[in-house]
Amino acid sequence: MSSPDAGFPFFGERLLDAVTDAILALHLREHGYLPATAETVMLGEDLLACTLIGTYVDPGDPWTDFWRTAAVHPADEPAVTSSDHSYIDVVQRLSGRTVLAFVINYDAGPHRWVELFWLAPSTTRQL
Repeated sequence: MSSPDAGFPFFGERLLDAVTDAILALHLREHGYLPATAETVMLGEDLLACTLIGTYVDPGDPWTDFWRTAAVHPADEPAVTSSDHSYIDVVQRLSGRTVLAFVINYDAGPHRWVELFWLAPSTTRQL
């Protein structure tokens, strides 16, 4: 994993690489291991998707219990955890764009994570 320099915001491939590196660093810090592969792509102009494949969740991992017993939150009550804020903060810092919505899901069968970041429209012209 490389360390991005301070030339924020990033665009294009540089943004995708920086987000992947940052997500991997957060995953390593929170879970103590790296997934087998990770990739970040833009879907259209405002949806950033990061996939982590080959993630292993041990039975004592709090995420395992979370997905089994996740509570339904009313629409007017945010369901964002402090961990989610780390992911949102890093994407906002690297992209220079506000994250309007963040969705994360994990599938224990194939050990895959997907993290979706819906970004506010860009006000900066990309070079």
